[in-house]
Amino acid sequence: MKPAASSGAGTPVRDATPERALDAPGARLLDRWRRLAPLPGGAWLFSRLLGRMVPYTGTLGARVVTLEPGRAVVRLSDRRAIRNHLQSIHAVALANLGELTSGLAMLTALPPRVRGIVIRIEVDYLKKARGTLTALSTVDMPDVSVAMDVHPVADVTDDLGDVVARCRATWRVQPQDDGTMDGPHRLPHLTD
Repeated sequence: MKPAASSGAGTPVRDATPERALDAPGARLLDRWRRLAPLPGGAWLFSRLLGRMVPYTGTLGARVVTLEPGRAVVRLSDRRAIRNHLQSIHAVALANLGELTSGLAMLTALPPRVRGIVIRIEVDYLKKARGTLTALSTVDMPDVSVAMDVHPVADVTDDLGDVVARCRATWRVQPQDDGTMDGPHRLPHLTD
């Protein structure tokens, strides 16, 4: 990576090298997690920062408990704002929790120069969800030398340890290219 350049006003400017642009986004998440989690309130702060990065998911109010390469545990406290008319946690809140957890596990499993995007989410609702919920997802990333689909699963359990929902996300992953790849399986760039 190139050293920081100067803007002319004495303020260093980060050089956006291709190597930096192709870093695995999960590596940056893991770095922030490892810096913040050991601190008092660090997991809470990380979760709030994540919510600012992904505003819709931030409205859920979930808290990351564990984040390791290919593994995430996220906890959601029961509260009125996420309940339905049956006084249980809303189906979409469960889907959001599962997608968040499987997405964190997936992103932290992606190697450098590989990118991915969610193309499908399926949720099985197995039991009314009440109380504090914990979602767990682990991902074993295959060798990604061509575009392929990977299917991380997040199990959402209640205080009794019963699985209340199972979320299965389908991610299209592929090696990063220079933007010249065409065809139906080309991933859009974030700026497309």
